[in-house]
Amino acid sequence: MKRLTAADFDPEVLQLFDGYVHGRVSRRDFLARAARYAVGGATAAGLLAQLSPSFAAPMVAPADARIKTSYQEFPSPEGYGKVRGYLAMPADAKGRLPAILVVHENRGLNPHIEDIARRLALEGFIAYAPDALTPLGGYPGDEDKARALFAKLDQAKTRADFIAAAHALEALPQSSGKIGVVGFCYGGGIANYLATQLPELAAVVPFYGAQPAAADVARIRAPLLVHDAGKDERTLAGWPAYEAALRANKVAYQHFVYPGAEHGFNNDTTPRYDEAAATLAWHRTVAFFKEKLA
Repeated sequence: MKRLTAADFDPEVLQLFDGYVHGRVSRRDFLARAARYAVGGATAAGLLAQLSPSFAAPMVAPADARIKTSYQEFPSPEGYGKVRGYLAMPADAKGRLPAILVVHENRGLNPHIEDIARRLALEGFIAYAPDALTPLGGYPGDEDKARALFAKLDQAKTRADFIAAAHALEALPQSSGKIGVVGFCYGGGIANYLATQLPELAAVVPFYGAQPAAADVARIRAPLLVHDAGKDERTLAGWPAYEAALRANKVAYQHFVYPGAEHGFNNDTTPRYDEAAATLAWHRTVAFFKEKLA
């Protein structure tokens, strides 16, 4: 069966789906508005199903013998116990290794983000992906339920948890103390935020994430590698002000825009995945981390 890509959908449907994913459009509104684009026996519900993630084929299998994985907890500074996350590292690791905090999209620690952590472990890093949904019971195994839960989070507390996760990763016995951050969509925004809060970070890679306030950029010490999608007008709208602040504060950064790619192009579980853009962005990301975390 042919794998669906963004080109198989009307641009208006993709915009509706982006609004649905980010909470600007309800499921009911998506179905009502997408119905006009359902042709040839298709339905609006069918369009939504086609656009939604499928976790059937991870790039790195959970049981891959080259890595070892586990679920690890760290104390939350917000008083509700511990935050759970997914830890991956090379199976044959010798000595301490650089570590990367992996920040998920707005659905919590789903199988795709666990796969990202495993990919980084294959590249010789310790990777840790916390689940922001831990205080609400954790990722529920259903993307729609996860998205609904995510809206209930106290974002100030969630951000404090990610700061604590970075400190926990830094203190891990297997860690060299060199810490990087990579995040996607919501996680890209958190990556940008953490760059303003943690001067000890050695490298930060936001994928199509919201930019921090210009006034906060002066606190950034880590070099940045920023990936954006050419068709992501919403995220790109914030780039000029961010770039001006980065330049004014002499922050080292690289910014790549991938022409023709949609927001979410790195996520290989949905039709918005752009293999060429994702492959190039991933190679750049791994090379950047290997250089900056050495």
